[in-house]
Parts: sequence; structure tokens; C-alpha cells
Amino acid sequence: MKTFFDYLHRIIGSKSFSYQDRSANKDSNIATAVDIDDAIGVAVDSDDYERSISKAGINLITSFEDLKLDAYDDGTGTWTIGFGTTVYPDGIRVQQGDHCTVEQAKSFFQHDLRRFQKAVNKAVLVTLSQNQFDALVSLSYNIGQNAFKNSTLLKYLNTEDYQAAADQFLVWNKGGGQILKGLVRRREVERTLFLK
Repeated sequence: MKTFFDYLHRIIGSKSFSYQDRSANKDSNIATAVDIDDAIGVAVDSDDYERSISKAGINLITSFEDLKLDAYDDGTGTWTIGFGTTVYPDGIRVQQGDHCTVEQAKSFFQHDLRRFQKAVNKAVLVTLSQNQFDALVSLSYNIGQNAFKNSTLLKYLNTEDYQAAADQFLVWNKGGGQILKGLVRRREVERTLFLK
């Protein structure tokens, strides 16, 4: 079975892209394209005792986080690259003018997925289905670890009020204080998956 990134590579082709690397000596901390294909083909790296996002969860995130090889302002003043990466694996924030290759975007995505999986695994104290886990990783990937950790959604979830937690997805529909159609749609899809 083909991985998502095999499909992505087939669509994009093997174009080469430029990359301005502000931290050339830190490239060794970034996984290779082979690593991400192997890891995401099954599941993103995680400890054996932790739940991992499924291929369906990865597809959910990438259906809303378009691949961008040039850094762009996400509308709230946050510079973003790849599949929604705002901070590189070496801790440096994405900046205006940054570029990456498809392989680097996949590596950043793998790193981000690992971070958000770990955040959800650590914060959630109740039993989850795979769909619920995938929806929560997608949400935290979009709103950030701290917002997720301090959310009313998590408080409801950890008291086993799954319905109230599901309804809280819909609250996270704003960017820069404005309701955004894309976020409304994403939250509806995540909520539906969570309740499935």
C-alpha cells in the first residue's frame, strides 16, 4: 500500500526547490525523506506505550494544512512553512523568506506530528478510540500544545464527558479574532471524526 507521501510525490513530481538555511550545521537533526516515508507509512515514531496517529489522521491534517514550500503569514502574524510548521526541529521559528524542499517539509511534518502526538498522549487521561485520538492531534496541531493543554475541551474529556468535549471543537474557529470559514470546516470535520 502506498503511503500518503508516495501519493504526494506522484502529484508534485520530483521538482527541485531552493532552500535558504539559516542553520546549516543543524541539518543533521532533521530526518531524511526515507525516514519519514518509513515512519509515516506505518505510524509516526512514538514510544511503544503511546498511541500514534493513523494514516487517516495524517490525511485529515494534510487536507487542511496545504504544502507550502515558501514561508507565508498564516493570517495571524505567524510565519508558516511546509505542512503548517511554525518552528523548525532545531527550535528556530520560521521566518519570512524561508524556503524548503518537499523532503524537508516532510521531515518538519514528521517532527511536528511526534510533538503533538506526545502532547495529546500526555494530556489525555481517559480512554480514546483511534478516531478520537486522530481528531485531537489534528486540533492540537492547529491550535498549539498550550492551547490544547489549557482547553475546556480537555477538561471535559478528562472527566469522561465525551459529548461536551466534542462540542468544544467548534469553539476553536477563529484566527486573529475573526471566525474563519476554513477553521469552521476543519473543526466540523474533527468533531465528526471524534464522535465516529
